[in-house]
Amino acid sequence: QVQLVESGGGLVQAGGSLSLSCAASGRTFSRYAMGWFRQAPGKEREFVAAIRWSAGSTYYKDSVKGRFTISRDNAKNMVHLQMNSLKPEDTAVYYCVVSAPIEGGSYAYIPRSRFDYRYWGQGTQVTVSS
Repeated sequence: QVQLVESGGGLVQAGGSLSLSCAASGRTFSRYAMGWFRQAPGKEREFVAAIRWSAGSTYYKDSVKGRFTISRDNAKNMVHLQMNSLKPEDTAVYYCVVSAPIEGGSYAYIPRSRFDYRYWGQGTQVTVSS
């Protein structure tokens, strides 16, 4: 059984930085993508960023490109999201996610639909004040 434990998040002023981490356990993740979704009040859950565990390829939501960086620590089975230049519109609950196994295709392929992600963390609140 895959378990995801998130840490980080909190309250920060606009322009500030926060870092999220997610520790994953329960299997070997070489065929998977891991990443982050977020959900703001009254809005649908949306893709933020993800990384292919084996290849290290990444993909970001357009509005966070250049501000957020996703990375992984293979030895510790952890994924991190460094968030810089935060904006009030980044305020949301952030969820760590693991995809279903990805078979074949390009190593650069990153699933972006919520339905492609099988495992979800409990979520951690990020609040950016203006």
